[in-house]
Amino acid sequence: MNASLSGWGLWIALAGAAVGTYVCRAIGVVLAKHINQDSEIFRWLAAVTYAMVAALTVRMILMPIGLLATVPIWIRILICALSVGVMISKPTRRLVPALLTGTLLMVSYGVMR
Repeated sequence: MNASLSGWGLWIALAGAAVGTYVCRAIGVVLAKHINQDSEIFRWLAAVTYAMVAALTVRMILMPIGLLATVPIWIRILICALSVGVMISKPTRRLVPALLTGTLLMVSYGVMR
């Protein structure tokens, strides 16, 4: 561990991070009343956010690093397709079952291997 982050330094760093986090959250709560969530800027931010999540998901499936790289690509794509199939079956109530499907299938593959 770094010498500057030992003893009281660690507690001061933790307190500083907590204060910084809660100050930002408090400012967000105060300003939330004055923000129009249907404005163009928020629609653009939502689109960028969804695009980033989609890009990272595709990267994780096609170009994984670490332990996921040991799983063959056809299995990763098959598990992804099955999870998307669960999601499409009833989109309003299927996010958690789709996530559980992908997770359990990947864990099952790891256990069987």
